[in-house]
Amino acid sequence: MNKLLSSLVVAGSLLAGAAHADEAVKTPDIISKFTSETTGKEYSIATVVKVDGIAWFDRMREGVEQFGADTGHDTWMVGPSAADAAAQVQLIENLIAQGVDAINIVPFSVEAVEPVLKKARDRGIIVIAHEASNLKNADYILEAFDNKAYGAKLMEVLGTSMGGKGKYAATVGSLTSKSQNEWIDGAVEYQKEHFPDMELATERLETYDDANTDYTKLKETLTTYPDLQGIVGGPMPTSAGAGRLIAERGLQGKLHFAGTGLVSVAGEYLANGDIEYIQFWDPAVAGYAMNMLAIMALDGKGDQIKAGLDLGLPGYTNLSTPEGSNANLVYGQGWVGVTKENMDKYNF
Repeated sequence: MNKLLSSLVVAGSLLAGAAHADEAVKTPDIISKFTSETTGKEYSIATVVKVDGIAWFDRMREGVEQFGADTGHDTWMVGPSAADAAAQVQLIENLIAQGVDAINIVPFSVEAVEPVLKKARDRGIIVIAHEASNLKNADYILEAFDNKAYGAKLMEVLGTSMGGKGKYAATVGSLTSKSQNEWIDGAVEYQKEHFPDMELATERLETYDDANTDYTKLKETLTTYPDLQGIVGGPMPTSAGAGRLIAERGLQGKLHFAGTGLVSVAGEYLANGDIEYIQFWDPAVAGYAMNMLAIMALDGKGDQIKAGLDLGLPGYTNLSTPEGSNANLVYGQGWVGVTKENMDKYNF
């Protein structure tokens, strides 16, 4: 197991430099092409996230604001105080009324934001999406990686920890959150092919990107399935909810976890051995990258947003488009794997 985890964390070196830099994102060499002096205009670009006030999007805000500082454009981030599709739609309505030049969106519910994003685009506002590979009303969609491959890696680690046998549970922030459900799809597909003696105990748990909800729903699941041996977590807060449950019940080594997380949120549980593995991409870099695509689209350079594009950012140096996907969907290679052994490389 230790050998496997060591091989998994090699990818983390891609983002370690950014995490240690004085700024959240190591400013790419090509940033001069994106400054307001070069473009001839200062654009207003808002990034709308699922929920404000959690560590994941606190980190994304750092990248969004740094992009503005690096380039002179007016860039900021907003999000509802709780994961609420209607509240997110209202924020977008407000931005349309303000007449922003572009909206970067990380939707809580793809279906809920489709109509309001169509309205934005009809008004000439550029829309860049993230964690929403099936969104129709977007000019460009930037994913940090192939979503099913991300989920498959989580299951590779979880299945190995469980010895390839036993029941496990899976969490998603919302049953309509496209990317997280694709991660779990990839995990389940990998489990069925490589760990046939494992079994998904129950339907996916919808936890609304809230650690307390994760904890409560996982505790209820453990009561129903006391022989539960694994948890694969889609939303970042599951790492804290699962870690808390495992620590309280003394289930280290008996109930295993692999899922999305941040060291700032799950570090104590990694350090104490309550959970063994988290996986993530740097939200700051994703926020920065979305703003880069927004400027390209606003400057009429959308034809350059395609496979092979190099944004000069860790994990986004050779964007790709999955076979059979729309040309406006591009992927990076931005995830990292973190264990107790390498968690000290990340300060977010």
